[in-house]
Amino acid sequence: MICVVEEPSDVIPIERTNEFGGRYHVLGGALSPIDGVDPEDLHIDELLKRASSNGVREVVVATNATTTGEATALYIADALRDRAPRVTVTRLASGLPVGSDLEYADEITLGRALRARREL
Repeated sequence: MICVVEEPSDVIPIERTNEFGGRYHVLGGALSPIDGVDPEDLHIDELLKRASSNGVREVVVATNATTTGEATALYIADALRDRAPRVTVTRLASGLPVGSDLEYADEITLGRALRARREL
């Protein structure tokens, strides 16, 4: 299992959860054509090579929930489907933080929480 993050500092909060037992892949940023950051500027090719070898079964895309992070996640998912079709590509769930009130949640966050709901 490989967890894809944008920056090295993104590894720390994931490690603190004690929930992930795989390896990490740091992209070195996120896609941003406006800022001149294209796929070849990031470590995406290296990820594709890693994912298509070494018995990798799942790639968890843990890019930020920003416009650039979402665009990067979609790009990586499409590229992995082409280059490593046997690899499952997942995305971190997003939703309401623990201890928060619904009245303070924005529509996008609340919508994502509803879509990612699970049985109790």
